[in-house]
Amino acid sequence: MTVLDNLEMIQSNIFQACERSNRRTEDVKIIGVTKYVSCERAREAVDAGVLHLGENRKEGLLKKRQAISDDKVNWHFIGSLQSRKVKEVIDYIDFLHSLDRLSLAKEINKRAKKPVQCFVQVNISGEESKHGLQENELEDFVQQLKHFDKIKVIGLMTMAPHIDNEQEIRQIFRRLKEWQTDIQEKKWDHAPCTELSMGMSNDYQIAIEEGATFVRIGTALVGKDE
Repeated sequence: MTVLDNLEMIQSNIFQACERSNRRTEDVKIIGVTKYVSCERAREAVDAGVLHLGENRKEGLLKKRQAISDDKVNWHFIGSLQSRKVKEVIDYIDFLHSLDRLSLAKEINKRAKKPVQCFVQVNISGEESKHGLQENELEDFVQQLKHFDKIKVIGLMTMAPHIDNEQEIRQIFRRLKEWQTDIQEKKWDHAPCTELSMGMSNDYQIAIEEGATFVRIGTALVGKDE
């Protein structure tokens, strides 16, 4: 399957999910997660019309960015970012999806040349294998970020567990939406918190029904290199 074929199928699913939840399709952006594919396959995604690309490692990000020199593309760092690697990637991304500690915020503030659009990562599911803040830490953490002028909290991010229980997945996404609304209503200048990054290849339709504005789709869009 070409990326374009996959994209058309995904867009059809997004349309249906938006219809079911009374949302507009233009409010949902697809991030093509290209970490498992070649630069050529990532380029194919851009040519098909995917203008948001996501990588979770420094090496992959810098390699793809160099190969795809296109000002229309928005670059997302979606993996956990070590503080010592901030200086190597922060000025090459448009969005960070994994802000979850003050030490990282301090390093971003120190290294970034311009404000970075950040999602605060929340571990709603409570899985030990996942990064992110616990729910009881979230509000205080976001409030403290007002001290860092290079950080703009545009939204929240979470990952649901890989399970077949749709209701449990839905509850996790719904909970993050509640937190996003709560923070948005505080009208903090540094944290407009209008966006929700949630949903991947296996659960993006549920995420959209529960309010996702960015969905991170890899395998279903670009496949996976052998």
